[in-house]
Amino acid sequence: MNDVIDSVNALRGSVQRNRVRNGAFLKHLSNELITSPALRHVKIVQAFADDAMAFARDPRLLQTKAHINSRTDNSIFSLFDAPYFPTLSLDFLTYRLLPTDDHLDAKYPSPTMPVTIERMSKGFEARPVVALFPENHIDGRQESGDLIFYFIDKFVERHLRLTRLLVTNVMAEGSFPLVGAAGPGDIEQASAWWVRLHEYHHRQGDMPIPGFLPVKKFKPLAGLEELRVDVSAMLACLNDSALPERGARLTYEYVLSERLLRYAVEGIPRPNYDAVASQLLFNYLVAADGIRLHNGLIHLRPGLPAVLAEFLGEIQAIERHIHSEPVEQVRERLLRFTNQYTDYDEEARDYRHIPFFAEAKRKLGV
Repeated sequence: MNDVIDSVNALRGSVQRNRVRNGAFLKHLSNELITSPALRHVKIVQAFADDAMAFARDPRLLQTKAHINSRTDNSIFSLFDAPYFPTLSLDFLTYRLLPTDDHLDAKYPSPTMPVTIERMSKGFEARPVVALFPENHIDGRQESGDLIFYFIDKFVERHLRLTRLLVTNVMAEGSFPLVGAAGPGDIEQASAWWVRLHEYHHRQGDMPIPGFLPVKKFKPLAGLEELRVDVSAMLACLNDSALPERGARLTYEYVLSERLLRYAVEGIPRPNYDAVASQLLFNYLVAADGIRLHNGLIHLRPGLPAVLAEFLGEIQAIERHIHSEPVEQVRERLLRFTNQYTDYDEEARDYRHIPFFAEAKRKLGV
């Protein structure tokens, strides 16, 4: 396997981002792949080479996606072009699928693959590459049933490196009793549960993804959508009595700590859509007395679950208008709701970060 990784890494240097959809270049790349001693017998490489050769007349990676979706050998190889994952290019990995709870899998089905990476080429080594979506391939497409991969080993690493530090230093003592004591195995399980619930809820509601993805691509609405599905996931963990109690409570604490704390800090100084979502959640919870700031710490209030339910209800009530109003009008309703609880700089035409988390970032040196 090392020779496969080495060969992919060597070929990556020949890829220029402005040529990734150029038919002549892709034919050349296909020839390079099928004549490589290390790569030519690898099935996923063969599938991509065939797609690359035909790309000029059919810009779909049909064989590549079919191989990945079949999980024939737990390998992924393709040419990627994702602005938010700039290190991805011509890349390869092998993975191990993590187990899940039977009830979770049956009640909240989705094409989600929580995995740990076993071997990878250089593009996947970058810390921000925590997931891989079907539209990240050069065909830019997502079809029903295409698998969505989450690299849970990276979730565990970032939680133990950053989120746990924030839990200890900006939360009142005892706020997250299970998360605070959780080891890597517990965080791995909670992460796997989170991503399954996350992708399931994207596909629920009056304006589900991917159907309404074009409407929700705008940064604040992308953040609102992330909150919609994560709050839905948290409430499922609190209210679904068929889920194992400790696992569900741990996942609830884990999702809340990640959404409320880590994204807010990582988004400084220029908030991305996840940081906008954290800003929105923080300000809404403060306004509704779901959390309080006291002595420089965040205190979770007893009524927090009810406030989360109210928050989700407000989003759902707005999205319900899609059945009677033009999509542009509903989009404006969602944007007004988002801006009500965020700090939008009209002059810079961007969102400001929350000073509380900027100070926490400074003090902790993260």
